[in-house]
Amino acid sequence: MREALIVWGGWSGHEPQECAHIIRDMLEGDGFKVYLENSTEAFADPSIHDLSLIVPIVTMSKIEKEEVKNLAAAIESGVGIAGYHGGAGDSFRESVEYQFIIGGQWVAHPGNIIDYTVNITRPDDPIMEGITDFPYTSEQYYMHVDPSNEVLATTTFTGDHAYWIDGVVMPVAWKRKYGQGRVFYSSLGHQAKEFDVPQMKTIFRRGANWAAR
Repeated sequence: MREALIVWGGWSGHEPQECAHIIRDMLEGDGFKVYLENSTEAFADPSIHDLSLIVPIVTMSKIEKEEVKNLAAAIESGVGIAGYHGGAGDSFRESVEYQFIIGGQWVAHPGNIIDYTVNITRPDDPIMEGITDFPYTSEQYYMHVDPSNEVLATTTFTGDHAYWIDGVVMPVAWKRKYGQGRVFYSSLGHQAKEFDVPQMKTIFRRGANWAAR
């Protein structure tokens, strides 16, 4: 049986505990044995090297050197990692090693909660199969991203809230490798209710299953 670890915490505005329970139920439905922890100390446990998947849901906060070192080593050896929104893309702002794993870092969401469009750029990829462009209401993440990411979906900024980024096309979902480990990230999911959006939930679910070894 595949085993997954969900580590939740950090800023409460992203409802990490509620989202952790949603993802736990999702993964259990896909046949995973799931462990939940609410401290980054879990990343330092040698047993994470035996997992199939790690899901971090920790916005901001801090990660100790021994924690990120062990996490990076586990992923490099083949453990998968799947994350979303600020729970993975705005975690541990001072840890460049963690950002190197994820492949991106949040820097702004102009206009806060707004309406925007998610454009599917890789409809041939199994993660995006059957999903077409769709409207979305949430924070539209502006991110600094790794050019090695395999981008699956994007969004285009209008400039209404920051005129100098008018027309900028920004990755929304991607997959990548970190050593032998598979990494999946989606910027969608500001709060738990967004898992009610079928496309958002399907993209994350498929991405997590793809990342898991």
